[in-house]
Amino acid sequence: MKRFDNPDVIIADVMDSHGKWRVNKPAVICGDERITWGEFNRRINKVANGLIKRGLQKGDKVSLLSTNRLEVLEILFGTVKAGGVIVPLSAMVPGDSLARMVIDSDSRFLFVGPGQRDNIGPYRSEFSNIAADGFFALGDPVEGWNSFQSLVDESSDEKPGISLIYEDPFNIMYTSGTTGVPKGILHTHHNRTQFASMFAIDYRIDSSAVNIVTTTLYANGTWLTMLPTVFAGGTLVIMPVFDPKAFLELVQTEKCTHTFMVPTQFTVLLEQPDFDSYDLSSMRVWNSAGSPLRTRTKAEVIKRFSGELIELWGLTEGVATTLKPEDMENKMESVGLPLVGWDVRIIDEQGQELARGEAGEIVAFSSFLMPEYYKLPDKTAEAIWLDETGKTYLKTGDMGKLDEDGFLYILDRKKDMIISGGINIFASDIEDVLTRHPAVQDAIVIGIPHPKWGETPIAIVIAREGVSISEEELIAWVNPKLAKYQRISRVEFCDDFPRNALGKVLKRELRAPYFEQV
Repeated sequence: MKRFDNPDVIIADVMDSHGKWRVNKPAVICGDERITWGEFNRRINKVANGLIKRGLQKGDKVSLLSTNRLEVLEILFGTVKAGGVIVPLSAMVPGDSLARMVIDSDSRFLFVGPGQRDNIGPYRSEFSNIAADGFFALGDPVEGWNSFQSLVDESSDEKPGISLIYEDPFNIMYTSGTTGVPKGILHTHHNRTQFASMFAIDYRIDSSAVNIVTTTLYANGTWLTMLPTVFAGGTLVIMPVFDPKAFLELVQTEKCTHTFMVPTQFTVLLEQPDFDSYDLSSMRVWNSAGSPLRTRTKAEVIKRFSGELIELWGLTEGVATTLKPEDMENKMESVGLPLVGWDVRIIDEQGQELARGEAGEIVAFSSFLMPEYYKLPDKTAEAIWLDETGKTYLKTGDMGKLDEDGFLYILDRKKDMIISGGINIFASDIEDVLTRHPAVQDAIVIGIPHPKWGETPIAIVIAREGVSISEEELIAWVNPKLAKYQRISRVEFCDDFPRNALGKVLKRELRAPYFEQV
C-alpha cells in the first residue's frame, strides 16, 4: 500500500514557505537595504543554483568569511538549500588559523567579504580542494576573485529542487578556541530545525518578531535569535557593526521586539547618558549569553529595560539552559533549567552522577546535540557520557551544580578551575564578590603558579571610569569577604580583557604570561 513520504520539514522548506505565503512581508533590513520574504527567497535560490552550476555536490563544504552583510545570509541559506554545508569563519581569527579551518573542513568554495581578503588571501595556494572558480569576493569586484554579484546575476531564482532530509549535514562551526585548538562542530538539518523551533518557543518568537542582530553572523550565539526569527517568518534587522547609539535608534525606529547581546553590550547600553530618552517599549525579549551576566548588571537590566530578560548558558556543540523572566527574582544567580525534553546532570571525575548541591562537571543532552566533531572520532568519543539507558550526553567541560529545584549554577570551566593546596577554587565565587565593589566594572580571577600552594588566585580588574581605587584597597576590601583558601594575592588593573567574537573572556591568554615565567 502506498504511504505518505516521511514529512521532514527543514529550514530550506521553511524558506520556501515564507517566500510563498509571506511574499510581501519584510524579511531583512540591513542599512539602506530592505527586502521582502519573496525577494529574500529568490535571492537565496540564485545563490543555490549558482553553486550547483559551478559543481557543488550534496555534502560539499562552503567556507564563508565576512562581517555582517545581507549577502552573508543569502550565502548561508543558499548553500544549505543547494545541499551544501556552510562553514562560517570568524573574522577575529588570524589568517593561518583561518587557513587551517578551510583545509580541515574540506571546503570546495570560499566566499570572502571586504576587509578580509588580505587576511586569508596569502593562503589561497594551500586550498587545493578549491578550484579557481570557487573563490568569491563580496562587494566591489576584486582582481583574482570571482564576483559574488555575478554569481547571483547569472543564476535562476527557481527552487533548486535538491532533496534534503534531517540526517544531511547543515553546518560545521569551529569552536572559539577559549581552551585550546578549535574543533569543527558538525550539525545536521535535524539539529538546526530543532534549534530554531525550540528557541522560537523559549524566546517567544513568532511571525511578528523584529529581531535586531547586534553580533556577528558567523557566531553560533547570534543564531540563538536569528534562526528562530527566520523559522517563524519574522523580520531581521542586521547591524553591520554594533554601536550603542545606533542600536537604540534602530530599536526605536524599527519597533524591534527581540535581540541577543553579550554582557559587555548590556553594560555599554546602561552607560549611555541618554538611554532613558529612547522609546524601547516595543522590546519583548532581551537574550544574554556568551559569558555570565553579572548579578548587579542583571538587576539593572531588569529594572531599566522594557520587556523581559532571558539568560542562556550553552555550548555550540548543542546543549543549553535558560533562565526565564518568571524565575529571575528567586534564581538570579543561576542560568536556569534545560528546555523541554532536555536534561542536565553533574558528574564527578570518575563519571558518577552527583547529588543536587554537589559540584562537578556538567553533562547535558538536547534535541540539537551535534552528532560529532568533524573528522575527530577520538575527540567525539572523549566528549560522550552515557546515562543508565545508554543515551549520549555531552561532557561540557564546565563545572557547576544543581540546586534543590534543579536550577543550574555555573562555577567555572574545568580547565580554568584553580587548585590551591589541593583545594578546588571556583573563580566565579571570587568574581561575584569583587564585582559588588562600586569601583569595579568587571573582574576576572585566574590561578597563577605558587611555590608552596601550586596555584594562587589573582584578580584582573576593569575599574569604573572616573573611580580611583588601589590594589591594596581592593585586596583589603575583598579578602575578608572570602574563605581563607579563596583569598587573592594580587590585583592587576587593565582596560579590557582578551575576548572571542561573543565577548567570552579568553582566560588562557591572561594566564599564559605567568606560566611562561615558570
